[in-house]
Amino acid sequence: MKRQIVSTSNAPSAIGTYSQAVTVGRTVYLSGQIPLLPDTMELVSSDFAEQADQVFRNLRAVADAAGGSFAEMVKLTIYLDDLTNFPAVNKTMAQYFAEPYPARAAVQVAALPKAAMIEIDAIMVLDE
Repeated sequence: MKRQIVSTSNAPSAIGTYSQAVTVGRTVYLSGQIPLLPDTMELVSSDFAEQADQVFRNLRAVADAAGGSFAEMVKLTIYLDDLTNFPAVNKTMAQYFAEPYPARAAVQVAALPKAAMIEIDAIMVLDE
């Protein structure tokens, strides 16, 4: 199958050797998003809730550019610099997703790019 690269100026540009997302067939692999503001490429703030909200906004922008939505997300992987923020992730995620929820994993990591507190990558399967 042919790969299609997804790119949008409504989400932060790649800060490394990767694409914002890659589509293969109906499956879209969304690269990890951190809480950067697309216009400035700076962290939205040092507040965890604001960072989590910005990450979901960035993911939504990439999903939109791929022709999809959060309703088509099948898997999220959430990387946190501190697992004590996990309840705040659930609260923020509930503002963006409705049942049935995607599969999800959450892990604590030692550090994230640009000293972000959260990063999320995703897999989406586009409806026919």
